[in-house]
Amino acid sequence: MDLTALRSENPDHWNKAAAIRALTLDAVAGANSGHSGMPIGMADVATVLFEKHMKFDVAAPKWADRDRFILSAGHGSMLIYSLLYLMGDAQVTLDQIKNFRQSGALTAGHPENFLLDAVEVTTGPLGQGISNAVGFAMAEEMLRAQYGRKVVDHHTYVIAGDGCLMEGVSHEAIGLAGRHQLGKLVVFWDNNNITIDGKVDLSDRTNQVQRFKSAGWHVQEIDGHNPGEIDAAIEAAKKSKKPSMIACKTHIALGHAAQDTSKGHGALTDADQLQAAKDAYGWTGGAYEVPGEIKSQWEAIGARGATERAEWEGRFAEMSQQKQDRFNRTFALDAPKKLSATIKALKKQISDQKPKVATRKASEMALEVINPIMPETIGGSADLTGSNNTKTGDLGVFDTDNRKGRYVYWGIREHGMAAAMNGMALHGGIRPYGGTFFCFTDYARPAMRLAALSKIPTVFVMTHDSIGVGEDGPTHQPVEHLAICRATPNTWTFRPADAVETAEAWEIALTSKETPSVIALTRQGLPTLRTEHKLSNLTEKGAYVLAEAESKRQVILMASGSEVSVAMAAKDILEAQGIGTRVVSVPCMELFHAQDEAYRRKVLPAGPVRVAIEAAVRDGGWDRLLLGERGQEKKAGFVGMTGFGASAPAGELYEKFGITADGTVAKVKALLG
Repeated sequence: MDLTALRSENPDHWNKAAAIRALTLDAVAGANSGHSGMPIGMADVATVLFEKHMKFDVAAPKWADRDRFILSAGHGSMLIYSLLYLMGDAQVTLDQIKNFRQSGALTAGHPENFLLDAVEVTTGPLGQGISNAVGFAMAEEMLRAQYGRKVVDHHTYVIAGDGCLMEGVSHEAIGLAGRHQLGKLVVFWDNNNITIDGKVDLSDRTNQVQRFKSAGWHVQEIDGHNPGEIDAAIEAAKKSKKPSMIACKTHIALGHAAQDTSKGHGALTDADQLQAAKDAYGWTGGAYEVPGEIKSQWEAIGARGATERAEWEGRFAEMSQQKQDRFNRTFALDAPKKLSATIKALKKQISDQKPKVATRKASEMALEVINPIMPETIGGSADLTGSNNTKTGDLGVFDTDNRKGRYVYWGIREHGMAAAMNGMALHGGIRPYGGTFFCFTDYARPAMRLAALSKIPTVFVMTHDSIGVGEDGPTHQPVEHLAICRATPNTWTFRPADAVETAEAWEIALTSKETPSVIALTRQGLPTLRTEHKLSNLTEKGAYVLAEAESKRQVILMASGSEVSVAMAAKDILEAQGIGTRVVSVPCMELFHAQDEAYRRKVLPAGPVRVAIEAAVRDGGWDRLLLGERGQEKKAGFVGMTGFGASAPAGELYEKFGITADGTVAKVKALLG
């Protein structure tokens, strides 16, 4: 393709965009891996966006009212790294560009929010970024309603590729954005018609323009290499009250021998072809060299937002001190001081009244006292509000006519809900929680994993947590889901045994700053087991002695959730036969494993037979408790599931699968010999 006309029409723009292209070619070649084509193809869009529209101060990448830029096509990470280096970001130095994708570098293969302050979202799994962006845009609407336009008034810009739009989660996200008229959301579709396997039409014939229009979006189609068209389209998008999609017709790997081919998607490392592409760009600098004039122009773009930020700081200072404090507290993820006392009061009430309630109802009881004192909480459910018990009376419903509403009807969109909640958490000022049935973590799983990887405290409320679901049968009875949640790094999986532990789990989840929580809750009613009020949060220990042996200790029964009451019933039988039995409640294995060795040994001393009880398949977490901490295989047993459940009343299922007090006693006696 002859680039002479493009170069001559607007040489100032062209040279700034060419800097992105040249750095991308050099860095990918230096790493001998990466993705060259997308940054090269979208360099014109990125240049116009940052030069003329982005509200951003490179010296303050965490400024609360900045525009957000999300690279949903995260494989093209050199686009954002080039931009940050060129604008003078303090973290992305030339050395970081030269060490692209290398061990210890901040410039990882895909952008990671925990490595670079200016990276909003960890992206790479396609479709996640555009779905996160919906949460960003919702958070902006919510906070603008709370604090006013003078303090919160920014856009969320997204670059998404063909792959992002093929992923199913994008359908969920696009529908949500259109339904809620998120007018501050602008998506640039990199319409290059190329995937790894070849042309898009090998696998898809979707009319993306009509797709977005049908979902209620404002849609434009432009030449993605024409800076005038790009600028005009962004201006029009900013004026629309609808979310905007700008279809940018681009050439992947523009100007390279691999242009418009599937090879252009990946690493372009051939030295001769690299130089030929640079020649086509009119780029005369050596490897990693950017002429001083062009670098200065980019640095001026990076500093352009400093004046706007200073003006914003002045407006922020005009707010009441109470609002300023709340704004700063919520963005710092600090819980209100009232939270601890509020939870303690609820725990005492529960211990005194001893209700028998499902832990999903206990969760609602906790939220009824938490939500009024934490205005940053945003609740929701994937079309299971009445079953998940996630809506409390004071929240109000988020909608086009009520941006102050704090409850979201997500629809049947588990994946979209989880991804958007991650976006809310990453935006700042919001603590999102959302519910569905525990078995449907399978639909939400990619976003749950990214919450853990991204170090954000999203709360996933997962009800109907076992065969206790009953008649709905094995399609709705999770048996393996606790195992996958517990196996995920940086995730707290709570399975509370009663209303007291449920309140404690919520306190931990809402004071976390870097770890997401999965709160697995029952459908069926459970007795209050913590009948003696304790000021301390015992769930914070992960596991603790709920009931001590009355006779000489020969057995330790461990259980979580609904099976702790099974363990207590088994203890009564064993004690009546002179077999001393300690019961250990295990509401969160991850927190127990984090305790010091002395505490773990105190809870699980060597010697006694150990039996774990859980209405799920045995997982590595139980093996660690049964066999670790000086346990012995010949003295360890598990009472639980070995396969899928069945359709029957819950009580019958517990009998059918032997998850009973009698079944536990039999297991203990077999181990005792």
